[in-house]
Amino acid sequence: MSDTTIRSNSDVVLIGAGIMSATLGLILKELQPDLKIDIYERLDIAAAESSDAWNNAGTGHSAFCELNYTPEGPDGTINPNKAISIAEQYEVSRQFWSYLVQEGKVQSPEDFIKSVPHISFVWGDANVAFLKNRFEVLQSNPLFAEMIFSTDTSELQKWMPLVMEGRNPEEKVAATSMKIGTDVNFGTLTRNMLDYLTKLDNVTIHYSHEVKKLKQREDKSWRIKITDLVSNQKKKVYTKFVFIGAGGGSLPLLEKANVPEGKGYGGFPVSGQWLKCTNPEVIAKHQAKVYGKASVGAPPMSVPHVDTRMIDGEKALLFGPFAGFSTRFLKNGSYSDLPLSIKPDNVIPMIVAGYKNIPLTKYLIEQVRQSPKDRINALREYVPGARTKDWKLERAGQRVQVIKRDEELIGKLEFGTEIINTNDGTLAVLLGASPGASTAVSIMVELVSKCFPEQFNSPEWQEKVKAMIPSFGLALNENPELLASLRNKTAEVLKLK
Repeated sequence: MSDTTIRSNSDVVLIGAGIMSATLGLILKELQPDLKIDIYERLDIAAAESSDAWNNAGTGHSAFCELNYTPEGPDGTINPNKAISIAEQYEVSRQFWSYLVQEGKVQSPEDFIKSVPHISFVWGDANVAFLKNRFEVLQSNPLFAEMIFSTDTSELQKWMPLVMEGRNPEEKVAATSMKIGTDVNFGTLTRNMLDYLTKLDNVTIHYSHEVKKLKQREDKSWRIKITDLVSNQKKKVYTKFVFIGAGGGSLPLLEKANVPEGKGYGGFPVSGQWLKCTNPEVIAKHQAKVYGKASVGAPPMSVPHVDTRMIDGEKALLFGPFAGFSTRFLKNGSYSDLPLSIKPDNVIPMIVAGYKNIPLTKYLIEQVRQSPKDRINALREYVPGARTKDWKLERAGQRVQVIKRDEELIGKLEFGTEIINTNDGTLAVLLGASPGASTAVSIMVELVSKCFPEQFNSPEWQEKVKAMIPSFGLALNENPELLASLRNKTAEVLKLK
């Protein structure tokens, strides 16, 4: 078979044709146009896993409405740090997308981004007090200055009529709203970015190609063994730099790379389902993303929300997601993914993380055992008048939460997004889920700074990064005038109301 193996060389290999690879590929090509980039995707289309509209929350995660980004301490204090960081990173993404549109590299922004208010909604005395406290903490920051808070049911009726109709008038409720929230179709955005990227010289995307092995050679370059799933042709690719952005498939590939920096990492897969509204009249009544509080023990991806979406040019309405458990790491993965990921170096962190997260296990068991009636009852907590016949169950995406050694070198479960890169900067891997796609630009800029430090700090690259991201090097939450200016500019370029 070795006689028929195809050999090729690349400067950069990107594994996975999702939002992360598309973003990194574009940034690198802007910084160094002569780079030879090859993208390898196991499926036959781009953005069909985590970046797909049905598999991704699409919220344009900016921490405007996601209550899990502002944890409440035992003494009732609200920690806004994560929310501020995510809001700042989302502004960076908007700047980069605006740059792509202005430069004619991506067309028709209205196809991938829309204005949709972001609302946090709670009920009950304790939750109302929490939301008011959160509002007061956040609104003092320029990033959240436009946030409004209300307990007035007549006002809330205007914000979200579907949620308020049929609700007990005696029930104590509250909500915050950010009218500048967005809905993003990351599947469409990814495909638009890749359409442009692959028209450039020395950029090729290879669909139906599965990476089988990765090995670093003595000269620090990488040899990657790949199979063409259509022809069964074997390929060997040699490259100076590898990025693994394969969603849930990243962990198994990190393990195959066998680098010291990847030791001790494990993954815990969580699947999801949506209730999708099928009644156009009901869909038309709602124009917002309404997020509630997650159940005790629930992963962040399971924060319940009544979600207005634009998918394939049509308005959609989803509720969920409902979490579940599957041993697959990808929606199109194998049931053997989890068992095969358990290695001698990560078995103890995985066991300890499991022991420390018994409420999560209990929550997932409860979710898996839910009947259709249970799911409709959960929906009616947010949409009291929901009728069973107007909603149907749809399978959502698969997420793999990161398990890693903690400070005591035992094990903990992480719910964020994490970059792992080798000390020599020749390999980088993205693990984790939320907020993921919405902060892809900041994540990839950080990755480039770590893996290409000399070039990144050169005047030429610094100047180009600032052209793509005008706020680069500045904290928008400390520069309210710059923030206002850039928000107005990006809103105009991206055609946001």
